Amino acid sequence: MKPRHTLSALAAALLCLAGTAQASSHREAPFITTAPKVDGTDFYMFRSYEPGRDNMVTLIANYQPLQDAYGGPNYFSMDPNALYEIHIDNNGDAKEDITFQFRFKNTLANSGNGNTLTIGGQQVSTALQQGSGMVSSPKDGNLSTIQQYTVSVVRGDRRTGKVSAVTNAANGSATFDKPFDNIGTKSIPNYADYAAKHVYTVNIPECPTPAKLFVGQRQDAFAVNLGVIFDNVNVPLSAIIDRKNIGAFPNTIGDKNVTTLALEVHKDCLKSSPTGDDVIGGWTTASLRQGRLLNPKPGSGLQASEKAGGAWVQVSRLGMPLVNELVIGLKDKDAFNASKPKDDAQFATYVTNPTYPQVLANVLNNGVGAPTNFPRTDLVTTFLTGIPGVNQPKGVVASEMLRLNTGIAPVPFAQQNRLGIVGSIRDGGKDFAGFPNGRRPKDDVVDVALVAMMGGLCIANGTTNAFGFGAACTPAAVPLGATSLEFHDGVDQATVPLLPGFPYLNTPIPGAK
Repeated sequence: MKPRHTLSALAAALLCLAGTAQASSHREAPFITTAPKVDGTDFYMFRSYEPGRDNMVTLIANYQPLQDAYGGPNYFSMDPNALYEIHIDNNGDAKEDITFQFRFKNTLANSGNGNTLTIGGQQVSTALQQGSGMVSSPKDGNLSTIQQYTVSVVRGDRRTGKVSAVTNAANGSATFDKPFDNIGTKSIPNYADYAAKHVYTVNIPECPTPAKLFVGQRQDAFAVNLGVIFDNVNVPLSAIIDRKNIGAFPNTIGDKNVTTLALEVHKDCLKSSPTGDDVIGGWTTASLRQGRLLNPKPGSGLQASEKAGGAWVQVSRLGMPLVNELVIGLKDKDAFNASKPKDDAQFATYVTNPTYPQVLANVLNNGVGAPTNFPRTDLVTTFLTGIPGVNQPKGVVASEMLRLNTGIAPVPFAQQNRLGIVGSIRDGGKDFAGFPNGRRPKDDVVDVALVAMMGGLCIANGTTNAFGFGAACTPAAVPLGATSLEFHDGVDQATVPLLPGFPYLNTPIPGAK
């Protein structure tokens, strides 16, 4: 399926994204604040732009938000009692067809004792994760905790489908080592080299082309003026409608790390068949066991304090950026995290009658400027189905997920437009490989959303705006002044440091330099 670049459809789609993409997803629902290890922060899905890898699709699911690099002594291991998943819908029916499942195991080295020192003639377990020496390789002897994981691919229903192990192409092992978090430059002098030893070439059953796999800590690739946005957009209107101020404000999460689950898979292995629809949908979830028993007298070991059992219960869900944080009403946030795309009709009112555009108009312009064409059927059509002619699958069932047309070739990093499709149209470019057609790390979804949210892509008072889009809003949807096309949050997503190839997200910030 090749893009037809239907501009009026793009306008409508971007308007819908205005209500959904204001920041990465951090602690967006009441329950998830109690379980940060399974809190999904960002989901990326894009055609790989690393030279020579253009037939691959990169899937990145980030978990554990707002990690302070110095957050020891235990840092941010993944939950061994959780199930982390990346789902792919490749026929548009709002149900997963392929699921990649990640399970973790954390064990103490040295027969369960970790690092020890001889003190007064006795071997005593040390208190910290690393010994006095440097760490440079997987299962390094100076590490007390060994973190490992497995990956399974499930075809069909995530709980009843066919399950197969993803294996290391080098030795056939189904167990992989996860690098320890970036303690600091004295403990791990060359973290980039250390982490690179944990990038694996893997075999996925029924996929003839080897894939790549990496799981580990990364610098958070998202950029946003987060505190200002949540504080009723606490800046003057003039500061965020002048393009000269793009990049003038600090990235408030620029010093944070996250934990990344990354896969790079051949695009044909994600489709229903090599000749099937090019459009795929993706989202990530995390689940916990239904029961948890706490031990009042835990013994030795890393998992001695609790015993988990029962059925898996989904507690986190993320596709498009920030749907649950700024679109779904507070009373339904936990319900959304537990839901599946096939059941998204229950949340339709939050899309047809979104509240956040009015919130922005209230705090920026005395209530004037929010679109008023209710119900927002344009948002239902585009946000829940993908953009006709770009990334809408055949026979689509309306549902929320990130959608990617794998038939659109990637654009080299230097040529990517930070505003994705809308920026490419505005600037006369040809970059249709970015947001909202999937999402790349460089895509500034915040700025795209702010422009769209305040009417920058609508027809106002019967006059076509500077983008040349067709009517996406009624004339009653008056933009917030002629400068609405220039809305931004003052933080430039394009300046966040990234790697030129897989896993694309930058080396994590060290706890001490």
